[in-house]
Amino acid sequence: MSVKECSHHKHKWRKRARRCCAGLLIFNFILLVLILIVWAILEPKKPKFVIQDATIFAFNVSAPNILTSNIQVTITSRNPNDKIGVYYDRLDVFATYRSQQITYYTAIPPIYQGHKDVNVWSPFIYGTNVPVAPYNGVALSQDQAGGAIWLIIKLDGRVRWKVGSFTSGRYRLHVVCPAYIPFGNRNTGIVVGAGIKYQLAQSCRVSV
Repeated sequence: MSVKECSHHKHKWRKRARRCCAGLLIFNFILLVLILIVWAILEPKKPKFVIQDATIFAFNVSAPNILTSNIQVTITSRNPNDKIGVYYDRLDVFATYRSQQITYYTAIPPIYQGHKDVNVWSPFIYGTNVPVAPYNGVALSQDQAGGAIWLIIKLDGRVRWKVGSFTSGRYRLHVVCPAYIPFGNRNTGIVVGAGIKYQLAQSCRVSV
């Protein structure tokens, strides 16, 4: 093969490569425009979570830093979208105190949430002889003796979005619900069997 023929083939290869790159850029641009149009039409919104109440059946700190707890929380989730459904493939609930997890994970069964639907969950979150950091053990005892404890109820999971017959891939869902529980005064709660229910009605922070 002559040098002239080799140069001709290189030129043709470069021309084809430029066409492929141009076609790929055009395709990506059209796809991006379509995604933006669909996004504008659907106006997707994150689910809204509210922690309604917490019923305390057990919450005992034993020396030096061991916690046993049994709490039932009521959490509502609302899908604000009128064109998008939500698959909750996995959802785990647990409690934290001063950034430390103090209960086990409790799994909520998978569920599909339709347009504008509301789901209510009342899981038990608990821990038996859970070791906590020494400074948290002291702080828990002091807070309980003082009459109130700030807990954070968290939900971690995976969700998928459904639009018509299309279902998206999985996305991580993270929900943070502040729970101010006034242990000190039984008159602020409602006696429920062996526990005391405290009304909270607190909105949660949601990230997807």
